[in-house]
Amino acid sequence: MSLPLEGIKVLDFTNVQAGPACTQLLAWFGADVLKIERPGIGDVTRQQLRDIPDVDALYFTTLNSNKKSIELNTKSPEGKEILAKLIRESDVLVENFGPGALDRMGFTWEHIQEINPGLIFGSIKGFNEQSRYSDLKTYENVAQSAGGAASTTGFWDGPPTISGGALGDSNTGYHLAIGILTALIDRQKTGRGQKVSVSMQDAVLNLCRVKLRDQQRLERVGYLEEYPQYPNMEFGDAVPRGGNAGGGGQPGWILKCKGWETDPNAYIYFTLQEQNWKRTAEAIGHPEWVGDPAYDTPIARQPHIFEIFDEIERWLADKTKYEAVDILRKWEVPCAPVFSMKELVEDPDLRASGTVVEVDHPVRGKYLTVGSPIKFSSFTPEITASPLLGEHTEEVLKGLGYTAEQIAQLRDKKVV
Repeated sequence: MSLPLEGIKVLDFTNVQAGPACTQLLAWFGADVLKIERPGIGDVTRQQLRDIPDVDALYFTTLNSNKKSIELNTKSPEGKEILAKLIRESDVLVENFGPGALDRMGFTWEHIQEINPGLIFGSIKGFNEQSRYSDLKTYENVAQSAGGAASTTGFWDGPPTISGGALGDSNTGYHLAIGILTALIDRQKTGRGQKVSVSMQDAVLNLCRVKLRDQQRLERVGYLEEYPQYPNMEFGDAVPRGGNAGGGGQPGWILKCKGWETDPNAYIYFTLQEQNWKRTAEAIGHPEWVGDPAYDTPIARQPHIFEIFDEIERWLADKTKYEAVDILRKWEVPCAPVFSMKELVEDPDLRASGTVVEVDHPVRGKYLTVGSPIKFSSFTPEITASPLLGEHTEEVLKGLGYTAEQIAQLRDKKVV
């Protein structure tokens, strides 16, 4: 099966999560992705949070499927020469080093353009170049805090809270992948390469755009009527934490189901959709709410929204989350079970769709990883195991014209 990005060569100069998430996506869609790693060490996630001694950690395998790996000491003269050759024949280079790291190696953007004017240079940093924090070292939770996610997540009587989703890392990587693909299309038209940059702060803020919307509304009218704080609590000058409230003007909450006392995930998310209010009230056994002025509009319902949710919880008390959703779906109520990670990895539908896949690793054996969340009608990405450290070093060097004797000399010098 021919894949759309076949023939595109990507130098993967990334580590941890944000950059590898980007290059893995490109690899899934057919690009030839070569991961450049420090000899004997590699990406730091190879060793982080290991579950099997001396085997690449799941942290690494989850973010580096479908790639190749070369060990290369880019600080040595020979390593710089090899890197320059790789840049010359590549289409894309992606990096997420700390600010200035590639420059200190001697590979500034200007120098890279001299080597290969058509190269797309993808870069991830914690903050954009105009930020006063552009020199800060940034990880997932730092980005969530800087991008507005933490301040708007959690409950109003508690501290800012970090999301379990990788809003700072994988989200930024996917933003960069979109930028790289756009730049490749532009190159088809113009013949020129370009630098594509995404900051983690910017990517997080982009996902928090409805909160940016709410900040402007709050400044104009002094309250946000869809938040649980309205009308019985005071609003400050910034968007507050709204607990489990929906962010799109449709009130919702996470509600207990049968078994919640012993199962921490025996809950559903329940949405009070305005256009489906009549059927929702009937579904939960309160048809008298329909037509009642105290309940008939979102504004009317908001002062006693938690009384409504309490009534729904009473209706849910003798139903498992699965039973409840099976009933509510017939009434077209927007809802879902709160799935645990255990339930998700065992979900047959996710296996059938390729969203969760089992991969065979030469050392680890079989393991589960994510598959492509993007589905295509004309092809299905095949997910293969992450590479062993330096697994493709000899293959790559021979492709660059190095002989077996030269490769042995480079190994002796610890260049590769």
